[in-house]
Formats: sequence, C-alpha cells, structure tokens
Amino acid sequence: MTDRLALAGIAAASFVLAVLQLFFLPLRFDGTLLPRLGDWPFPLTAALAAVTTPALVVLASWHARGTLGAASPLLVWVGTLLLFAVLGPGGDVLLLGDWRTLLLFAGGALPGAIAVGGYLGRRAGVRGDHR
Repeated sequence: MTDRLALAGIAAASFVLAVLQLFFLPLRFDGTLLPRLGDWPFPLTAALAAVTTPALVVLASWHARGTLGAASPLLVWVGTLLLFAVLGPGGDVLLLGDWRTLLLFAGGALPGAIAVGGYLGRRAGVRGDHR
C-alpha cells in the first residue's frame, strides 16, 4: 500500500513540475521577473526538467514492481506537456513555437528515458536475462 501511495505522490510531483516548467518556459531577461539584459530568452525550466524527471524515475523505481511503475513519472510528465499543448487553460496555447519547447521536451524526456533504461538494465541483471 505504501509503494502505491509513494508512486501516486511521485506522479503528482511529476504533473506539478511539468505544469510549472510550462508556465515558466517563456522566461526572459526582460525586466519583468528577471533583470533587463537585452530581452534574451532564459529557458531555465529545460535544465530543471533534465534534473528532476530522471530523479523522479529513479525514485519511482525504488517503489515500482514493474516497468510501468518506474516509468510513470516520465509518462505523466510527457502526457501533461502534450495535454497542455492541445488543451491549454482557457483555450490558450502554452507551448511556444520555437526552440525552447524542443529543448524542454528533450531536456525532460531524454534523461528520463535513460533512467528508465537504467532501471530495465538493473532489473535484467538481477534476473539474469542476459542473452
């Protein structure tokens, strides 16, 4: 029961992080939230996704009994981004039409997929499924 509760909490954290990363993706050095430095884009959330998504996958793998449980933070994160890409709140589109969106997807999905692959490799090594 505690493993399922932990996985649900990790999935909820993944959802919240995906929403926050989407909301702060357009962050710029424009003097509004960050200092004015030439209006340069500052996609900090892509770097945050590159750290938090695989960390959540590793944390979920400690509580998971199968691959789906271990991959659930990554699936929730990608699903949240895709959901908000299609159905933004109030009909707004949250994903930007430039390189920052690609960077966010790559920054979260690739390290997360590598973490899932690491889980599968460790699991195969424990069972002795070497071919």
